[in-house]
Amino acid sequence: MISIAFTGGGTGGHIYPGIATARAVRELVPCRIFWIGASRGMDRALVEGAGLPFFGIPAGKLRRYISLRNVTDVFRVLAGIAAAFFILKREKPALLFSKGGFVSAPPVIAAALLKIPVFTHESDYSPGLATRINLRFARRIFTAFPQTASFFPPPVRARVTLAGNPIRREFFTADAARGRAFIGVDAETPVLLVLGGSLGAKQLNDLVRESLPALSACFFVAHQTGAGNDREIPDSSRYRAWPFIGDEMPDVLAASTLVLCRSGAGTVWECAALGKPAILAPLRGSGTRGDQVENARALEKAGAAVVLSGDVDAGALSAAVKALAADGERLAAMGKAAAAFAGSDAARLIAEAIVDEARGGDAGREA
Repeated sequence: MISIAFTGGGTGGHIYPGIATARAVRELVPCRIFWIGASRGMDRALVEGAGLPFFGIPAGKLRRYISLRNVTDVFRVLAGIAAAFFILKREKPALLFSKGGFVSAPPVIAAALLKIPVFTHESDYSPGLATRINLRFARRIFTAFPQTASFFPPPVRARVTLAGNPIRREFFTADAARGRAFIGVDAETPVLLVLGGSLGAKQLNDLVRESLPALSACFFVAHQTGAGNDREIPDSSRYRAWPFIGDEMPDVLAASTLVLCRSGAGTVWECAALGKPAILAPLRGSGTRGDQVENARALEKAGAAVVLSGDVDAGALSAAVKALAADGERLAAMGKAAAAFAGSDAARLIAEAIVDEARGGDAGREA
């Protein structure tokens, strides 16, 4: 049986698309898939929760700025390379697929040392540091945005394939009626879905609280707040909060009329795949390299989203929501633009390439 290694992690934005791709691979061919991720953090729980064997390695964060922690993390990276080397040598995968994140570089380097083919995927508009390292060793590089290839050196671009972002299969079979039943609204009530990510987003939560009278005048507001924050605003006939929406998320997203969220690649792609217009509030500041701003601007340029710029206040958010609520034609046009932006099934496309490589070029024709 073919064995295929996956790596990536540090955030759900790296892990969930990898899991979606792994499931697509299994739909194409019987195989053994295992995952190499950080021994600390969320990686193990998410991967094992998806039914995949997990091997933890030491992981040092890759930073673009000067920090004393860079010194100690160099040793973590070296230890990670060594640990990944022995895992890959023992498990003998036909290919390593990297979904990025700081933990992915050591397994990619180890795979290169063992002459194991490497494929990698970049979710964001511009490549992160891990991708810039991994592309040196990758036989194929998949991107979500067509503009991403321009960030790579010309010799690398021949190895780049535009794929989009892999998302869970459940988003393609989502049911709006089930979502509305979960939320508790009828088929005629427009829904504003607020997503701050699985851990919530304080700025979005504060904005919703301050602007709720205006928002709820236009929509029923369904709000994923993050753990421990779901009681900040009392539920009402026009508002309901959950700390985290799990398996029901595809259906809830399908039921929404408009989405207010950050602009991590995974979130915006899930919205786009279901043809949902969005108001995006990208994460900014010293804690980010600016990828969310770039992602948001790409969606805005495509006509699929409105971007809240700078220091957003409740007045600006209320005005943006009211304007869209009053313009059904614009909402519909944004939804069509979002669906066109999302494109085809990225997980399936990447999975076909993985299987084809792993089976020596014959799998894609057999599938």
